[in-house]
Amino acid sequence: MPCFWNAVLLGSALVAPIAMAPTTLRAQEHQARTYHDKDHNDDHEWNNREDQAYRMWAKENHRKYSDFSKLKDTDQQSYWGWRHEHSDAVLKIKIH
Repeated sequence: MPCFWNAVLLGSALVAPIAMAPTTLRAQEHQARTYHDKDHNDDHEWNNREDQAYRMWAKENHRKYSDFSKLKDTDQQSYWGWRHEHSDAVLKIKIH
């Protein structure tokens, strides 16, 4: 009987890292990216609320939506300037 329990313990030790891998990968996928706002000398975490605000900015400025990270630096700075004047409350973005 002790051999059986040793086998179970060894088997679970070998399977545990494989079972946990998807959780680790999902956590890495959802790591927020941080952008530095040079004009206001602060950092902004890119998350769902920021993406909603960015979509509003793009629409307000008659721009086609494109990935924020691919914008020119001047356009990113323009967005951050706008964003400092438009809080989540002003934009009516729900905080979850």
